[in-house]
Amino acid sequence: MAREVLVIKLGTAVITNSEGNIDHSIVKKVAAEIAGLYKQYDIVLVSSGAVGSGKKFIRDYKGSLSERKAAAAVGNPILIQLYHKYLQQHGITVAQALCERVHFSNRKQFLQLKQTFNTFWENSILPVVNENDLVSNVEIKFSDNDELATLIAIGFDASTLILCTSAGGLLDDKKQVIPKIENVDASVLQYVNTEKSGLGLGGMISKLTFTRLAISLGIRVIICGLKGPHPLVDALGEKNGSCFTPKKSNLRARQKWLASGSVTLGTLHVDKGAAKALANRKSLLTIGIKSAEGKFVGGEVIQLMDEDGVILGVAKTKMDALSISKQLNEKGIIAAHADDIVLF
Repeated sequence: MAREVLVIKLGTAVITNSEGNIDHSIVKKVAAEIAGLYKQYDIVLVSSGAVGSGKKFIRDYKGSLSERKAAAAVGNPILIQLYHKYLQQHGITVAQALCERVHFSNRKQFLQLKQTFNTFWENSILPVVNENDLVSNVEIKFSDNDELATLIAIGFDASTLILCTSAGGLLDDKKQVIPKIENVDASVLQYVNTEKSGLGLGGMISKLTFTRLAISLGIRVIICGLKGPHPLVDALGEKNGSCFTPKKSNLRARQKWLASGSVTLGTLHVDKGAAKALANRKSLLTIGIKSAEGKFVGGEVIQLMDEDGVILGVAKTKMDALSISKQLNEKGIIAAHADDIVLF
C-alpha cells in the first residue's frame, strides 16, 4: 500500500538566527521530527536558506541576480551538509535535488523526476529540494520556494503540505494565529501583512496564493512555526499553526500534472463569456481572450485569469503567445482544448 506523501517547506527566516546564519538547533530539531515521521510518510523537504548561507562569502553583497546565484551555489552545499549531519544520526541519508521550472512544465521530465523521488523513498533517502538558482532563467524562475513546494505537493499527490514561517501561522487583527480556515477569500486576505522577511523572497500573500491552489486540488495545507518541542507533529495534529481545509478533488494524475505547471510562463486574460464557457467544460477560443501575457510557446502550461484578476485555472496552449495575440478577434480558433484545461 502506497504511503502518503508529506511536503515540508522551511522558510529562510524560520531556520536562521538574528545574524542570518543557519540555526543548528532548529535543523537538529527538524531532523529528529522528520526521522519520526519518515516511518509513516514519504517526505520531501523543501528548504530555503541557501542564499542566506552563502551571501557572506560574496564581497560587498548587494543582492543582484548574479550575486544571488553565486550565493545560492555556495550556500546549497552548506545546507545539505547540515541536513546530512543531523539526519544521518537517525539513519536517514539525504539527497540534494535542485529543480528547475522545466521539470514541471515538461511532462516527460516531470515523470522522470517523480520516478527518481520514488527511488529515494524506496531506499529511505530524504530528498532536500531547492531551485537550481545557478542556471535557472530569470524569466521562468519559481517565484519562491512556496511555489516550488506547492507544485511538488500537487504533482506528487501529497496529502499534506506544511509551510513553516516565522509568523507561526496566519494572524488575525489581534496578532493571534487563526487555527482553522475553510476558504482563502477576502475575509482571510484582509489579515495579510504585505511586508515580507528581509531574508527570503516570499511572504504571507505568497503562501496564501499557493495555499489556495493546493487546497482546491485536495491537499491539506498547514502554515506554522517551529516553536515547541514537536512543531511538525503538532501541525499534523492541527495543534500548531493555521490549518486550511482541502476541497474534494477528482482530478486524474495528468490533470494534476497540468495544475502543477501552473503560475508559469504566461497568462491568458479571458472575458466573462469565456469564463462561463470554461466553467461548462468548453474549450478556450481565441475570441474569448482579452490579452495574452508572457512568453510561451504552443504546448506549454499557462494560467487563466478572469476580468477580476482571479486565477480560474491552467491550460496547455495549442499556440504561442504571439499567434494568440494576432487572432483575438477571429472566431472558431481553439487556443486550448477542454481536455488540456484544469479549473481550480
